[in-house]
Amino acid sequence: MKTSETLEFREEYDSIGSHQVPQTAYYGVQSIRAKENFPITGQLLDPIFIHSLAYIKKASAMTNGKLGLLDDKVAKAIITACEEILAGQLHQDFIVDPIQGGAGTSMNMNINEVVANRASELLGEDKGKYNLVHPNDHVNYGQSTNDVIPTAGKLTIYQLTQGLLEEMERLEKTLTDKSIEFNDVIKMGRTQMQDAIPIRLGQEFKAYASAVTRSHQRLTQVIDEMLVVNMGATAIGTGLNADVEYVNQIVPTLANITGLELKQSEDLVDGTQHIDSFAAVSGVLRTFALSLSKIANDLRLMSSGPKTGFNEINLPKKQNGSSIMPGKVNPVIPEVVSQVAYRVVGNDTTIAMSVEAGQLELNAFEPVIFYSLFESIKILQNGIATFIDNCIAGITANPERCQELVDQSVGTITALVPHIGYQKAAEIAKRALNNNERVKDIILSEKLLDEEELESILAPEKMTSPGICHK
Repeated sequence: MKTSETLEFREEYDSIGSHQVPQTAYYGVQSIRAKENFPITGQLLDPIFIHSLAYIKKASAMTNGKLGLLDDKVAKAIITACEEILAGQLHQDFIVDPIQGGAGTSMNMNINEVVANRASELLGEDKGKYNLVHPNDHVNYGQSTNDVIPTAGKLTIYQLTQGLLEEMERLEKTLTDKSIEFNDVIKMGRTQMQDAIPIRLGQEFKAYASAVTRSHQRLTQVIDEMLVVNMGATAIGTGLNADVEYVNQIVPTLANITGLELKQSEDLVDGTQHIDSFAAVSGVLRTFALSLSKIANDLRLMSSGPKTGFNEINLPKKQNGSSIMPGKVNPVIPEVVSQVAYRVVGNDTTIAMSVEAGQLELNAFEPVIFYSLFESIKILQNGIATFIDNCIAGITANPERCQELVDQSVGTITALVPHIGYQKAAEIAKRALNNNERVKDIILSEKLLDEEELESILAPEKMTSPGICHK
């Protein structure tokens, strides 16, 4: 006699043996083994990655059904199950950890089992029977983990990156707007943390915008590599166990249902064993993250103080800065942006090591590559959003303070070199520093130039533009 406890589970079998699976679960024995074997991150698969897997299984069923390689009812049931997943259903049955051994086989089997059980249910069979729709024989027909998983990863990366590109464009525009707003604010430029020559605050912000534009262009170019997929390669790129017509039609079918301009790898063996394209994308993200952190560092420096630092700009006050020091407000948004950058750099190192670690016909380390790359894309997008909305858009300048520091600096002496010579200029700079005098006052006291000539040479628009500052 069956007890209520045994009725809550079903027995499923694989090459390892038998295992109980919850009766209501759409996943099966291989999924639950993976859940037990890989309790690594405590997280689940990215929803967009799940959708990418569903698109691939749908496209495969459509292609195999069209070619008569799958029974029409079975193909339609698989397609319907995939469409339900794409509609947001059954996601709770994707139980495997994103970091796992086996080159992603557990991810592939998770969707194979979910689709097989739901398709079986649609055809009137109990979950776990697999007589009408089998995870391997039907859902995975003509496929391998080794073409499904890298293709799903590429689809996911491409889609995730679209949001990041939009935020990069918004960041570029915000910085450009600030460069226009601050165009007339003259401040002291610095090299190696020492006074250099004057610069307009707007020029600094325009340079920040240019760095973002450059990274946007790089990412736009490299992301197209994610549209080249190895579907049809099966195990090692030779296409074994995939019908020739299926190999020819699977990528166009997948392109049609995703709306993406997908292309099949020209060399499927290369497309299966080499995954350098992921390193290329990560490298661009790393470079962008470094530029972003440099900008954040500059903003922290220029806003430092407010009484004992540069205090050239004001960052929006977002929250209390100390549990012990009343009134202290810290540059928390630039700080978090830099932390995002550090994480992206760390992820890039993980990705680089994983890409190198592939052996012979396959790279087994795609799970950690995808985990790292997905995270880099998402945290960069989120980091940029808070950088724009909670920091950059609200920055204001302190023109008087900027001018005060310019007047106090000996850096303006550089503009006078063509008129009084380098040696004399160096002597004046040394005297100004030693005696705490202004350069202007020394020039006038020694009658090297008159006041009108001096003001003409030191005019802000001349000192911050190409050419020699003439009298």
